[in-house]
Amino acid sequence: MANTYTQLYIHFVFAVYGRYSLIGKRWRNELYKYISGIINEQGHKAYIINGMPDHIHILASMNPRQSPSDLMMNVKKSSSAWINKNRYSIGKFEWQAGFGAFSCSRSRIDEVITYIRN
Repeated sequence: MANTYTQLYIHFVFAVYGRYSLIGKRWRNELYKYISGIINEQGHKAYIINGMPDHIHILASMNPRQSPSDLMMNVKKSSSAWINKNRYSIGKFEWQAGFGAFSCSRSRIDEVITYIRN
């Protein structure tokens, strides 16, 4: 994509299957690091990842070569496999189908980061 310039900031939200509170305090920061690695490896930039025991928020800038749906499919598939491999959850861990994706202007990035952090 020669001469292509984009500023695509997306706030993603997705939940644990059944909205069960399965994301444990002792391993959630490792999960966030793992997800950040997935996002960065695919050519995007994760600005912040945080959440609650039953859902996650991510602010990322997107490379236009991949759709938000494909990115989230990879994040959810890889992270649930990582959680199950490390036996962080009793039983099989799954994310709910679907996700929320909300565009964000560059001028509002700090506001969204503060929202996700808190």
